[in-house]
Amino acid sequence: MRTLVPRLRLRPWAGAALAAFSAVGLLLYAVVSAPPSRAADAACRVDYTVNQWSVGYTAALKLTNLGPAVSGWRLTWTYGGDQKVTSAWSATAAQSGSAVTVTNAAWNGALATGGSADFGVQGTFQSANPTPTDFALNGVACGGTTTPSPTDPGTPTTPPTTPPTTPPPSGDCGSAVVCSGFEDQSGSTPSGAWQFVAPDCQGAGTVTVDTAVAHSGGKSMRVDGKAGYCNHAFVATTASLASVGPMYVRMWIRHTTALPAAHVSFVSLPDSSQAGKALRVGGQNGALQWNREIDDATLPAQSPSGVALSKPLPTGSWQCLRFMINTSNGNLDTWLGDQQVPGLHQDGVPTADIDQQWLARTTPPRPTSLRLGWESYGVGDDTLWFDDVAVGSSPIGC
Repeated sequence: MRTLVPRLRLRPWAGAALAAFSAVGLLLYAVVSAPPSRAADAACRVDYTVNQWSVGYTAALKLTNLGPAVSGWRLTWTYGGDQKVTSAWSATAAQSGSAVTVTNAAWNGALATGGSADFGVQGTFQSANPTPTDFALNGVACGGTTTPSPTDPGTPTTPPTTPPTTPPPSGDCGSAVVCSGFEDQSGSTPSGAWQFVAPDCQGAGTVTVDTAVAHSGGKSMRVDGKAGYCNHAFVATTASLASVGPMYVRMWIRHTTALPAAHVSFVSLPDSSQAGKALRVGGQNGALQWNREIDDATLPAQSPSGVALSKPLPTGSWQCLRFMINTSNGNLDTWLGDQQVPGLHQDGVPTADIDQQWLARTTPPRPTSLRLGWESYGVGDDTLWFDDVAVGSSPIGC
């Protein structure tokens, strides 16, 4: 070093070059030799759950951030088959070739370390639907990925095509007209604010207060629904809903048998615009549907494409079912959990395979009560439980 100093002083340009070279050399060394960060090894965890049928599928994804907090996220992956994404819910999806890019919705972009976002995609395939494995969050490969097995083919399920634009509302009842967990029921027979009813005709179906199964608290309403038209069995609120509008309904429901191909209903709302006939929520062709008693119109239309835009009601677990009835213009909306069901959405604009039949009647519904139970129109036994039911004029979350 003693001989180097005079040379640097005699040749300033050489000193500058050497200093620059040294800085670059140190920088290159740092980049090449630094140990890989833990965030790069496992930036995220992705749980990818597939439900597929003959040429279509849905994939529900749960993205968990294992790295530093982010204010917006972009998840990418590559399909190994001939899958084509057609829509998404709670996110925005785009596809180029086999590469898929999904970005956050307006309300779920911020993810703290350990935070997660639930969303999903819908798509089609012709020959193969393998689960992707090369997930990356904001360009950093994920290291904690699980790939649950797909469900059996044959269930035409599609999540919503329109993601929510605002965060889901809170789960309390607020100023709801009806807010009941059935904890005030004193015996096994519905009483007080809830009464047993059997519209049209009564048979073997029953409704009882259950103290063994509940979503919250210690009680729920159990319905043992029987097949056959004359087995109607419901519990109805005694509160008048005639002045509630728009009407928002939330309930937790659990049932044991998958919705059948035949028409069944488990929610019935007497409707003064139909001279007291019911606006009904139930199922047909294995998926959730709305039905209007006065003309037997359904939402969605019962075509294969229409049914594919609805969803089944999962069995063996509590599900949060919510819907909105606009009593001014007749629009309807439906959510399973916080996911909008596109086949159960009616906004007044005709949509193929969804609401052509429904829009044939223009009189807005005016429900006056809420009945929870079971009626089938042929085959179909089921055991159901209802809990934490609320009805009000503003959104009620799960």
